Amino acid sequence: MNTRIEAWRNLGCDIEDAMTRFLDDEEFYLECFDSVIHDPKFDELQGIIETENVSAAFECAHTLKGLVANIGLVSLNSIMIEIVEKLRAGSLDGLLEKCELLSEERKKYLVV
Repeated sequence: MNTRIEAWRNLGCDIEDAMTRFLDDEEFYLECFDSVIHDPKFDELQGIIETENVSAAFECAHTLKGLVANIGLVSLNSIMIEIVEKLRAGSLDGLLEKCELLSEERKKYLVV
């Protein structure tokens, strides 16, 4: 298995579950992982929350939640679930802090 994939596994990425969705195609998984982890929506989310546009923030967060879940990023998905559920309830309370936590967690995968 690819050393990057092994490193992500060691960070808590659920590789086995993700690879079932990718039909064990490591090359395709690597392409998708890179695309997701560098998605500009991560940076956009905080800005949208700062504008207090709950609807747009929900749409962005919900998209990110699906992306990180599909590639097995368990820790990021947990944070995204919290963000999405707050937004679903119409609340922005504490979401800037959650965005900061999301950013810090995401950085772990960017350096691998």
